[in-house]
Amino acid sequence: MNTDLIARAQDGDEVAFRQLVDGHRRELEVHCYRILGSSQDAEEVVQETFMAAWQGIASFEARASVRTWLYRIATNRCLDALRAARRRPAVDVVPTTLGLPGPNSSSEVIWLEPYPDVLLDELRDQTPGPEALYEAREAISLAFVSALQLLPPRQRAVLILRDVLGFRSKEVAAILGSSEESVSSALKHARATLHRRLPPPAEPPPAPNSPAERELVERLTRAYQMGDVDAVVAMLTDDVVLTTPLAPGNYEGRGVADHFLRSVTFREGRTYRLIATRANGQPAFGLYVRDPVTDVAHANGMLVLTLTGSRISAMTRFDNSVLPLFGLPRTLPEHD
Repeated sequence: MNTDLIARAQDGDEVAFRQLVDGHRRELEVHCYRILGSSQDAEEVVQETFMAAWQGIASFEARASVRTWLYRIATNRCLDALRAARRRPAVDVVPTTLGLPGPNSSSEVIWLEPYPDVLLDELRDQTPGPEALYEAREAISLAFVSALQLLPPRQRAVLILRDVLGFRSKEVAAILGSSEESVSSALKHARATLHRRLPPPAEPPPAPNSPAERELVERLTRAYQMGDVDAVVAMLTDDVVLTTPLAPGNYEGRGVADHFLRSVTFREGRTYRLIATRANGQPAFGLYVRDPVTDVAHANGMLVLTLTGSRISAMTRFDNSVLPLFGLPRTLPEHD
């Protein structure tokens, strides 16, 4: 613990305060993203956390590390945000329109934002603490973050602090202003729910940026460029899950996915330009529909892949609102 920086910050030195806290910014954003499911909301909560920390630095007694102190503020701000969200009117699900086929399964998590890998690369240390059960890559995947949203907020926070970040029970109790017994009970229930909601994959995905992953990305890119539905379907697992922001549910199974791709994604001979990126540790793409009249391709959202072995087990669509997070434009020239 840098006692000199703490003393200077407590004397009102803003530069010292920034040196003390800025190195934790990205890890706190990822933590808040896991709790809230929104990268934009997470950024706002971290800003509030730093403001609260600056206002409270004079009373910081260094009984715990600055990092743990910041996690306490950020976690409780997230819980406050979730309580406030429950008081807001529910967001209406867009009914099936535009000729969309009806989904064949319900989705309890109807919204979620992707998190850019380029921001994950800024983490100073991705090694979880000694109590962690999940590796960093697994704990940021869309499936994991989506499953977290089904937990009650307090259970969500406890599981992330204990099993993802590796804080000890005593530390989590202090962060949440609770007892160790309460933490243990919440953790037990959270683990049981997550185990039911998040079964292990049949095969592990290929390593990020490995030859196997790059080959799959290249094949999918060619298939979208050519409008080759058969080639896309051939890359899917039998139990693949497709989601789209326009539908109030999921499309599960290769046959259902085939119908959706033909009747919606590639309808009327549509073809696409795909701009590769990464989100949540997974391959992702900005989708751009080619305009047959002009030389411009128009943004059609983002697609994030979940891989099982050498095949695609989930294709998760997001609308155009997430593109700025990845530095992607709304239009592209037909040819670079």
